[in-house]
Amino acid sequence: MGTTLKAKFETRRDAEMAIERLVQEHGIERTDIFVTAAGSQNTAGTQESGSDNASAEPTREDRDDAALNGMIEVSVDLEDEGLAQTVRDAFGEFDGTQARQS
Repeated sequence: MGTTLKAKFETRRDAEMAIERLVQEHGIERTDIFVTAAGSQNTAGTQESGSDNASAEPTREDRDDAALNGMIEVSVDLEDEGLAQTVRDAFGEFDGTQARQS
């Protein structure tokens, strides 16, 4: 029987980094990983990061249109429950909070 682990992230970058760690270093299939807004609105997290930050290029204007409407939730479906701690560790490495198993 499988299990699902979930965590919430404040930035899109942290969510993406946790996902890449799981896929590239631990062999978890992308089709077993799901990303959603933790609330009812579309969101890029609660804080600016990555491409949501002001541009470093002197000829570009700063951005102020990031959808900062709440946290991002990442869930991972596991058939091998032996990977559960690996997933929790990856979530924690990138500041995933409220990690839970369902």
